[in-house]
Amino acid sequence: MKYYSLRHQSPPVDFRTATVTGQAPDGGLYFPEAIPRFPGGLLRELRSLSRSTVALNVMRPYVGAAIADSDLQRICAEAVDFDFPLVSVGPEVSALELFHGPTLAFKDVGARFMSRCLGYFAQHGDTPPVTVLVATSGDTGGAVASGFLGVPGVEVVILYPSGKVSPVQEQQLTTLGQNITALEVSGTFDDCQALVKRAFQDPELARRRFLTSANSINVARWLPQQLYYCFAWQQWPAQAPAPVVSVPSGNFGNLCAGLLAQASGLPLGHFIAACNANEPVPAYLRTGTFTPRAAIPTFSNAMDVGNPSNFARIMELFDNDLGRLRTALSADTVSDADTVAAIRTAWEEHGYLLDPHGAVAYTALRRYQAQHPAAPGLILATAHPVKFPNVIELVLGRTIPLPAAVQHLQDRPKRSVPLAVDYEQLKAYLM
Repeated sequence: MKYYSLRHQSPPVDFRTATVTGQAPDGGLYFPEAIPRFPGGLLRELRSLSRSTVALNVMRPYVGAAIADSDLQRICAEAVDFDFPLVSVGPEVSALELFHGPTLAFKDVGARFMSRCLGYFAQHGDTPPVTVLVATSGDTGGAVASGFLGVPGVEVVILYPSGKVSPVQEQQLTTLGQNITALEVSGTFDDCQALVKRAFQDPELARRRFLTSANSINVARWLPQQLYYCFAWQQWPAQAPAPVVSVPSGNFGNLCAGLLAQASGLPLGHFIAACNANEPVPAYLRTGTFTPRAAIPTFSNAMDVGNPSNFARIMELFDNDLGRLRTALSADTVSDADTVAAIRTAWEEHGYLLDPHGAVAYTALRRYQAQHPAAPGLILATAHPVKFPNVIELVLGRTIPLPAAVQHLQDRPKRSVPLAVDYEQLKAYLM
């Protein structure tokens, strides 16, 4: 498999190069030259296969000869070594829980897969020491920090917006130490992302550090997200109609991966991009004009993205045809007030506790179902509710206990480096 830049000014590369470099030299995102079809046997047997076998079969065409098959099998098994239960949240709504990994967020799969790929490349070739430079709006940073902790030959530098991530998210970013450094930026996620993008385009910095990204712009972080949808299909009732899928959407990597799995043959129904007040994509689907905007802080902070990078991949997947995209995808915008109302409704009526991101997806799905009554659907529950105490306590009137996965972080001191929204400061630190 080869990957080309969406800016079409750089030569195609293999999976190893796309993973190690993160972005193409021209600043574009890498995209696979062909969309592999899932083998018929895989789809027929999907419900009976182990998660690791599904992961190996889905990822093998994308990796190609870059990783030996036995090592890829191990990498896949370690990336999905926890549960992904599909749970009822009332009539015609199910939640695929993606928060049972080590950092209680859906991004654990991609971070674990990518970290192990980079570790493999470091051991089997001439890959120089790598600096993983990543911006986070909440959960990416924790998943990357956990996935890369102690990986030889890899240093991780995470930029996060000060005061705009939850306490548990910040603990996951700032308490691990070792090869993990957190830069606390006095700005928004979009500011963090802009600083990271500029660093990747700086030739002077490139001569001093070998940079790669662990955001979903990196193919090794983005592509494994297809697996969520396969795991959902394994548990979907065999005789039921294909599910409508409502995806909490910020940088749009997760949604893009679902559309990619569908293009590869996974029998999914209509997709919904469930957005908070940050709505450049819903506005684009309404008007045909894409306008990046400054990020607006919301309760669903990991989705506070005003210029989503991965939407370019979605457009490429649909050959930049807005009509085709509108057929496959709709979008909705959900306010903080409606987010809180959804958490309360799901808890009081169905005994299910949503996190704010899942609540956005739940609201968007229920609105869609009001117009399409015969459409059973599922939402992606992307983070554990414990990460959002300000919202959950507002609804429940009490705290919820910390899972064991994060209890060990409570007594660790915070270690972060303050940083202004100033590229020269970031460059000086990295140099």
